[in-house]
Amino acid sequence: MDDERLWSFEESLWTEGPDNYREKVDAEVVMVLPRPPFVLTGDAAVSAVADTPVWESAELTERQVSRPQEGLIVIGYHVAASRDGEAYEAYCTSVIRRLEHEVWRVVQHQQTPKLAKPLAEA
Repeated sequence: MDDERLWSFEESLWTEGPDNYREKVDAEVVMVLPRPPFVLTGDAAVSAVADTPVWESAELTERQVSRPQEGLIVIGYHVAASRDGEAYEAYCTSVIRRLEHEVWRVVQHQQTPKLAKPLAEA
């Protein structure tokens, strides 16, 4: 998967609905989200994100890509998302694996919300 398609794939997980999650998130996924129960796997993880309203916009910056082996992509980025006057910022990682030609699934995703004030300054 080239970088343009990769970032479009990841952005769609922020801005498209539950059917998109179910298509692109692996049944064996592990997620760490910023709300209880925090660590989720499999169907519970897919359900948690599928039950969340989609964001109207999501800007992915500070993008990093690693391809440690064929068919495996690791990404890290900052997201600034918004919907209905609500804003959210986080630093995220995702691991995406290829199941077959042109078929990719998220097997890991983690979000660390951006703090209003860095801990060193608190």
